[in-house]
Amino acid sequence: MHEPVLVEEIIGCLEPKPGDVVVDGTANGGGHMRAILPHIFPGGKYVAVDWDKKIVDKLSDEFQKSEYWPNIIFVNDNYKNIPMILRSHSINAADKALLDLGFSSFHIEESGRGFSFQKDEPLEMTYSKDERPLHEWLKHLSETRLAEIIREFGEERYAGRIARAIKSALPIETSGKLAEVIVRAVPRNYERGRINPATRTFQALRIFANKEMENLEIFLKALPEILNNGGRAAIITFHSLEDRLVKIAFRNLISAPQPSSGSSTKTAFRLVTKKPVVSSESEIVRNPRARSAKLRVIEKLA
Repeated sequence: MHEPVLVEEIIGCLEPKPGDVVVDGTANGGGHMRAILPHIFPGGKYVAVDWDKKIVDKLSDEFQKSEYWPNIIFVNDNYKNIPMILRSHSINAADKALLDLGFSSFHIEESGRGFSFQKDEPLEMTYSKDERPLHEWLKHLSETRLAEIIREFGEERYAGRIARAIKSALPIETSGKLAEVIVRAVPRNYERGRINPATRTFQALRIFANKEMENLEIFLKALPEILNNGGRAAIITFHSLEDRLVKIAFRNLISAPQPSSGSSTKTAFRLVTKKPVVSSESEIVRNPRARSAKLRVIEKLA
């Protein structure tokens, strides 16, 4: 079971209320949805979006038996397309928007697409079956570009050595083989055993294969269009690159020129969270993946 993080904090910061339209761009296991639905019922609407069709189908099957079923719209799509998704369902804008950018346990345990370095599965590493699988990318990327990806998205200091080893070992068709190649490429005392040597490279390649940073940028730029006046957006990040992107985007939104006497079309925003909200010690003990979670929330004023 995928355990959502910062659930109480999400409820406290988003303040969902009856009649709200909520768009969840990363429905995952439905944990945040289960917590939010009672607050917007009756009269509210929950648009649950996920790029992985298997996740959408599983949630849809589960909630068909729920009292909230008429209030939920399930959509198999990328969250970067939320403005279009809302329009296609005759929704002008949302009162609340949520992104949980954490990695779903479903993709590790059940997807069979090579997300885990602890399994030997076909090396696809994509949320959507329509995307180009990672084993194909590895064949076509140059060693220089591959090293750049591992260094930028994984913050891996041995990126050059790992990229060289990967290109030398091609073809690499499974996650197990990729993990073996990475382990052989780094020193024996890698990170003094604190993390698996493949962790950062797998993260980097997953981010690249799914265009995760690009999708997040598109979503952030669309926030003025996505939110109603008084609407709030909450984003949970799990690594520094994502958090930095959200922090800068929110700063740009609140520092934009304010509207004055109808002469400006700029939209005003304010930070609901002055600094990122993090998990409590008790949550981290219960769910260790919550340790790196950071929540930022912004509100559209006008």
